[in-house]
Amino acid sequence: MEFLWAFIIGGALCVIGQLMMDLTGYKFTGAHVLVTFVCAGAVISALGLYQPLVNLAGAGATVPLSGFGHLLAQGAINGVNQKGLLGAFSGGVSSAAVGITAAVVFGYLAALIFKPRG
Repeated sequence: MEFLWAFIIGGALCVIGQLMMDLTGYKFTGAHVLVTFVCAGAVISALGLYQPLVNLAGAGATVPLSGFGHLLAQGAINGVNQKGLLGAFSGGVSSAAVGITAAVVFGYLAALIFKPRG
């Protein structure tokens, strides 16, 4: 059942992004969708509404871009609880550091292995 919920919720988030690009009068680009999803994930997380979605859907809610916003918001909240106001700035980056590092390292390795066409 976990896989089904992950598929449904993750797919629904992707459908929302696709509809944003296809149906709006203002043409959303991939960058617009990225920023919208990260900001929306952070705001929904700050309101306490994203964690129940994560509990239900698991990776279906944490892997999409809104999950990154959730991670940043939770990191900032935890940082404030531990370090005060300064933690608001360092907490989000600290919580996302492993994922960001992995993306940079694997992106670099892929660039070394594969040749771009051009």
